[in-house]
Amino acid sequence: MDIKQIRSVEVIPGFKARIIHGSHFTWVYWEIEKGASLHEHNHVNEQLMHVIEGEFEFTIQGKKNICKKGSTFLIPSNVPHSGRAISDCILMDVFSPKRDDLK
Repeated sequence: MDIKQIRSVEVIPGFKARIIHGSHFTWVYWEIEKGASLHEHNHVNEQLMHVIEGEFEFTIQGKKNICKKGSTFLIPSNVPHSGRAISDCILMDVFSPKRDDLK
């Protein structure tokens, strides 16, 4: 499938998502505007985050990381994390189990 043909939804201000749900996972292609931020939160889902383009400040359990193209992070279940786009970004997330709140 062509990612650009999947409907884009703005999940929070500045975070536009193209989402695919499998039986046991959720895959999200994020287009994030420079300066957009994600408050600290946690969820039961494991999360694998990968930076495709841009720079993203990703904070895991209070430790800040500057993520650039090619950076990948595994966030275990229920671990607090937050983020902020330093530039326009494209990120990819995989969540398991699937994120019912992103339907």
